[in-house]
Parts: sequence; structure tokens; C-alpha cells
Amino acid sequence: MAYPAKLLSPGETVKFELKPHWRALFVPAIVLLATVFGMALLYFWIDSNWFGGTLMRWVVLGVGILIVVLWAIRPFLRWVTTEYVFTDRRIIVRSGIITREGRDMPLAKVNDVSFGVPAMGRLLNYGELRVQSAGENEGLNISDVPDVEDIQRDVYKLIEADEQRRRGTAGPGQLPPNDNA
Repeated sequence: MAYPAKLLSPGETVKFELKPHWRALFVPAIVLLATVFGMALLYFWIDSNWFGGTLMRWVVLGVGILIVVLWAIRPFLRWVTTEYVFTDRRIIVRSGIITREGRDMPLAKVNDVSFGVPAMGRLLNYGELRVQSAGENEGLNISDVPDVEDIQRDVYKLIEADEQRRRGTAGPGQLPPNDNA
């Protein structure tokens, strides 16, 4: 889903958008499969002639639905509603299912961009992008970023292009701004 243009500043363009890495869905998928299998097994194993058999079936069904909602559907919805947007002027992080939470960092305030890749991230190609700002806040940590090393390199390119735009100088292969127009 594309980031809404109405939320961008005039002249601002989206360079690339990302979702968290797909590995965030691995555990919820396992939970979903195991819960459905276990719930079905218990549901049909409980004999309705047992004392409270019908009640026990409803309890099994309720517990199964609760587990699926909390540990499968909720993480999936969190993944779907989280987006990382990189524009030519800022980094935008938005997340939230019912209530939205967002954080923006202007590229002009970025001092350092680093990354961390865990052992599993080396295999699945994801990591954490850490962006430090010149402000007093703690910076921006974006977890589960796919191709984090490439993204770090692209963010540095965006920072350089933003600096050249603010100074009014041309970058390599670009024409200088025309002041006579």
C-alpha cells in the first residue's frame, strides 16, 4: 500500500517504502497451525457423554480462539499496519492497529546511520537500522528491516541529496539550479 501523498510536504517525494521483514510472521503462523490442530484434536477427542463434555468443548473452542487472536492475528495485523517510509526529506515510521503511532526524523538532523544484524538476520537478510539525530532525543531504532545494509547505504545517499538540495548545489550528474528562471 502506497504512503498517502496528502501526508507529504509540498515537493516531498517517497523514495522507497518497506514493511517489517516477513520473519515476523513465522512464529504467528506456527502458533496458528499448532492451535488449530490442537484445538481440533481436543474438540473431537472430548466425548459429549462425559460429565460436562459439551461445556468442555466450548472451553476448548474459546481458549483456542483466544490463543489465535492474541498470538497469531494480532501480530499479523501489527505487521500489516507497520510501514517504514523513506522520502527525500525525512524518515517516517508508522505503526498501530487501532491507535496509530508515528515517528518522523528529518534527514537534515541525522548524524549517524548504523545497523545491527543478529545471527538469524544473517541467514534471513534482516536487521535493525539505528538512526541517530542531532536533537536531544534518543534517535530512531527501526527493527526487522529487510536488506538492512542496502537500506543504510540508501539512507546515506538520501542524506547527501537532501544536503545538496538545501544548499542549492547540484550533485554529480545533475544540472545546477537556474536562478534566471
